Amino acid sequence: MAGDHHKGGGASCHYPYAYACNTSTPYDFYPMTDDERKCLEQRYYWCFLLSSIVTFCLSMLCVVSWRIVTYICVDPSGLDEPHRIKYDVLDDPDAVKAKEASLNGANQSATQSRRSPVTICGSGGDQERVEGSQVGWMTEAKDWAGELISGQSTTGRILVVLVFILSIGSLIIYFYDASHPNFQVETCISWSKSPSQQIDLAFNIFFLIYFFIRFVAATDKVWFLLEVYSFVDYFTIPPSFVAIYLERTWLGLRFLRALRLMTVPDILQYLNVLKTSSSIRLAQLVSIFVSVSLTGAGFLHLLENSGDPFQNFQNPQRITYWECVYFLVVTMGTVGYGDICCKTSLGRLFMVFFILGGLAMFASYIPEIADLIGSRQKYGGEYKSENGKKHIVVCGYITYESVSHFLQDFLHEDRDDVDVEVVFVHRVPPDLELEGLFKRHFTKVEFFQGTVMDSIDLSRVKVHKADACLILANKYSSDPDAEDAANIMRVISLKNYSPDIRVIVQLMQYHNKAYLLNIPSWNWKTGDDVICLAELKLGILAQSCLAPGFSTMMANLFAMRSFKTSPNTPCWLNDYLRGAGMEIYTETLSHSFVGMTFPETVELIFVKLKLLLLAIEVKDDDNLECTIIINPESSAVIKVNTQGFFIAQSADEVKRAFYYCQKCHEDIQDVNMIKKCKCRNLTLFRKGVRHIILANRTAKVLSPPERITKDGTGEIEGDNRYLADAIMTRDLRIPARASLTNGDKTDENDMKGIRLAELISAPLTSICAICA
Repeated sequence: MAGDHHKGGGASCHYPYAYACNTSTPYDFYPMTDDERKCLEQRYYWCFLLSSIVTFCLSMLCVVSWRIVTYICVDPSGLDEPHRIKYDVLDDPDAVKAKEASLNGANQSATQSRRSPVTICGSGGDQERVEGSQVGWMTEAKDWAGELISGQSTTGRILVVLVFILSIGSLIIYFYDASHPNFQVETCISWSKSPSQQIDLAFNIFFLIYFFIRFVAATDKVWFLLEVYSFVDYFTIPPSFVAIYLERTWLGLRFLRALRLMTVPDILQYLNVLKTSSSIRLAQLVSIFVSVSLTGAGFLHLLENSGDPFQNFQNPQRITYWECVYFLVVTMGTVGYGDICCKTSLGRLFMVFFILGGLAMFASYIPEIADLIGSRQKYGGEYKSENGKKHIVVCGYITYESVSHFLQDFLHEDRDDVDVEVVFVHRVPPDLELEGLFKRHFTKVEFFQGTVMDSIDLSRVKVHKADACLILANKYSSDPDAEDAANIMRVISLKNYSPDIRVIVQLMQYHNKAYLLNIPSWNWKTGDDVICLAELKLGILAQSCLAPGFSTMMANLFAMRSFKTSPNTPCWLNDYLRGAGMEIYTETLSHSFVGMTFPETVELIFVKLKLLLLAIEVKDDDNLECTIIINPESSAVIKVNTQGFFIAQSADEVKRAFYYCQKCHEDIQDVNMIKKCKCRNLTLFRKGVRHIILANRTAKVLSPPERITKDGTGEIEGDNRYLADAIMTRDLRIPARASLTNGDKTDENDMKGIRLAELISAPLTSICAICA
């Protein structure tokens, strides 16, 4: 067939796609039957264009005619010139009712003004009265349509997203038709035999309904008809119906659906994907650039493949749609490689005007897009939590000193199995020193630039999913009250965003603690804590006056240190450093301790496991509340899943109390050999450990502390935690001390250790009174 085409044309082809040039029919380079060739001898592209133009003109004529009629035919009788009302029921019925109400008097009710008659011209010159209820109906319909297309309701958001998806679907159908190997601008394929036409018609019916909804919601109908998206509907909807009547298709201006890409920023805002001004502006620039490029490429593709009408369409150029996109982009970038060029006069004329606008758009949009991308915050984004991994949020006074001290304690190796990520939030980006610290702990620490006073930043760091939020104070602040006020405002912001979040805040002055009680969601029973630095400091100093050495012992217990023996260190210094390297840890006692009294348990743990047990957790009869008792009375019995509080070098040492099995470890002398065994008792015991740990996190604490008597007896409780330790433990409640001695089962050396436990346990009751 190609050879016949060449014979008919009498000229050789100079185009890259090797189709016949200067032939009698512009589609000879496509495989066509004789019927198709005969059908295309008469072109009907003008019918498709005319349908769009007529639709626009008729719509504009109807709206303008209605305005003229309502302006002229309002009955002026009985109204003076200054009081004459120009009724525009279609455009602004609320204004009509307002004017009627003003004319009827300020004291007239809205119901009477709504029923006041409106006189307009009838078709036969007679006047008919339109009741105000019709105006109310129009207003109701307008409000309903406006709410539907605004995306303010769930239905509206679904409709807006659906319109966008169908627009993209229609554009994809256009890409498919324009990229087909046997592509033709105009074909004689019946609508019933073309699946792509059928799908596109279904989409256009939906777009037609959406057009009428937008028309009803529009305040100014004339300006609505002149909108960009209205012209998209003019040139895409009517041609699909004309194709059914003519039983042929025209590629036409369906590429105008690409202009719907400019609604992407609005849709992303409806879905709460875009929240910042920079991201919204970036989305707008990218969407405009892409939509204009695709639309221009579609117009050029149509002109080049159709040919010039004043040359009877005898000079078409076979060029694909994506080659047109490439050609426009390189032309806007003033590159112009010359591998593709326009052959038709209309195509060249279009490129002259497109370059003027496209070059200006390219020169202004691309630098702004690059600037927005380059100016994005290095520490922006949002926290991505992993399944099963917890995180805490730290804010307030974020400096190298405060962060390094916190991380040194919170991520200390003695804690063994700390699987919690620390998320820092601060308004100012970190300096080089602090940034280096974050990089050294990048597996456990993340930093985000922002403030907890902004709900968007709180959403970025997933505060509602965090285990706790810690607020650090500047202990060197020259104005402690101002520092406390700022931290209290952070607490209010956190509690307003997530009332259930656990907040631990540092305050400088004791009297500022009372302000936290005014926060409705502040509840110390659910874990909210305040650490007053001045109160803690002065309290420890006061207790040191009563018990010399108390402050040193407490400081050593609170600080996380690792002890390593050295042969060059004196013996006394090794002993002191060993004691200074111990901290307080918690662990669940194994099933082997069930049924023992507290003194018996202390003795066994000290002699066999080389650990010092100070306190246990006791539950009430209903297992609803938990109480931590330091050195309970001798009648206290260890129950299943009892939590113990130990003084040890590391968390790994405390696990001996959890793994200890009387059956397997009774004859073991080396404590390092006490590891997890495979006994059935231990297996059954471990099944309930996870539930007990979860229960301990939500355990309720008891009432405020009671006053300590002079002899040291009586019930007391208080907050004896530093900031990092406060995440793991609860408030303490201590009954009267009891002796741990049991002469029947201990020798003299063992008694020394037990007495040491009693001596250390006794001063711990004093720390509870510091924050009571």
